[in-house]
Amino acid sequence: MVAGYPRRIMGVETEFGVAAYDGARQVLTPEEIARYLFRPVVAQHRSSNVYVDNAARLYLDVGSHPEYATAECDSLSQLLAHDKAGEWIYADLAETADKALAADGLGGSTYLFKNNVDSRGNSYGAHENYLVSRELALKSFGQQLLPFLITRQLICGAGKIAGDTFVISQRADQVWEGVSSATTRTRPIINTRDEPHGDSHRFRRMHVIVGDSNMSEPTFALKVGSMLLVIEMLEAGFDLPDMELTDPIAHIRDIAADPTGSTPLDLAAGGTVTALEVQRTTLEAAKRWLAQRPDEGTPNEEMARVVDLWERTLNAIATQDFSQVDTEIDWVIKRKLLEQFRAKLGCGWDHPKLAQIDLTYHDINRKRGLFYLLERKGLAKRWITDDAIAQAVANPPETTRAAIRGRFLAAVREADTPHNVDWVHLKVNRPEPRTIELLDPFANTSAEADDLIDYVNAHAGEGE
Repeated sequence: MVAGYPRRIMGVETEFGVAAYDGARQVLTPEEIARYLFRPVVAQHRSSNVYVDNAARLYLDVGSHPEYATAECDSLSQLLAHDKAGEWIYADLAETADKALAADGLGGSTYLFKNNVDSRGNSYGAHENYLVSRELALKSFGQQLLPFLITRQLICGAGKIAGDTFVISQRADQVWEGVSSATTRTRPIINTRDEPHGDSHRFRRMHVIVGDSNMSEPTFALKVGSMLLVIEMLEAGFDLPDMELTDPIAHIRDIAADPTGSTPLDLAAGGTVTALEVQRTTLEAAKRWLAQRPDEGTPNEEMARVVDLWERTLNAIATQDFSQVDTEIDWVIKRKLLEQFRAKLGCGWDHPKLAQIDLTYHDINRKRGLFYLLERKGLAKRWITDDAIAQAVANPPETTRAAIRGRFLAAVREADTPHNVDWVHLKVNRPEPRTIELLDPFANTSAEADDLIDYVNAHAGEGE
């Protein structure tokens, strides 16, 4: 068995679109409203790049995109709760920004959108990170994953209007390579830049760039849960049929435009397979794997929920009867809503009212956002609870390295001790600088960290 198998460290990075409007009038540029958004963060931490109380990273990315990177998680529901915690944290910052706008006489409201494209065609990401063993050759491992990943949009795309049609994925037309070390220049599906954020002799970090941001909790669970099962099967050498494609990236946009899943893909061994068949074949293997999977990491009971939703989604695509998943899968929920408005308006896909609905579906404000309105009406199902999300807002995951980072942050902030933190390092800067490394993301305790916290507490208040 490889390191961390089947228990696995994982995390999600989400970039948000940001805007400020007073009715239809844009109050400020994205750059300006981002400064309002981060004003309390900078006031408290003297930086717009910080680790917050739940050990996640909160920062302003290139292009004025607020970004949230979850702390290290080791189970599916835990990761989902911490992903949703990012929405709650930013929603609170947006509410504070609205008060600042009013105080400055500007008026208007701050909007944060958990989507992947803006009106000008710019794209921003929702990246997944999975810790894998250093023993694996990431490039060849990635090539084995590509058939699944380019077709995964069928089951977990967020959907969008594209000109005079509706496509099932927002990110599909933004990636240009299969496996590469590039990030923004060509946007590969899997990024191979070697940043393990841990012991580089034991671990690699697989950085998946192709996925859409998800509002729906079941869709997020299916996106990550299906990926976990495929990774586990590949690591275990499980009997997963060879579906290597001649040119994996060639048809990713065609798949996005075809909700029937019938897009033909050329197999390297000859012949073709449809996008739906790739997903069907992978699902059948996952069902066999689940029957013998060790019950560690994400519980088998939860993985069975993933497999059930996966199968129901593929059945819905095959029959084109989406009633069995139209409260669970993002692109299906959104398309159903848009089609209802199309019928009411008697219009094509290019109607501006539809564009507005498409965007407001992704508004993270739970009182105003369209997705959350659907959720309150019972038209969008849950996977976890608000209590789980509230717990994730306030506390780091207790089963991973994040727990140590959280305890350290609580201590240095209580003692008002100058410090520096990243995914691996904890440092205090006074009275004498001290730094420790946390190279094992699975370890949730550390004698060295305990000593460092004792040092902080012993010198609290010195040097002020």
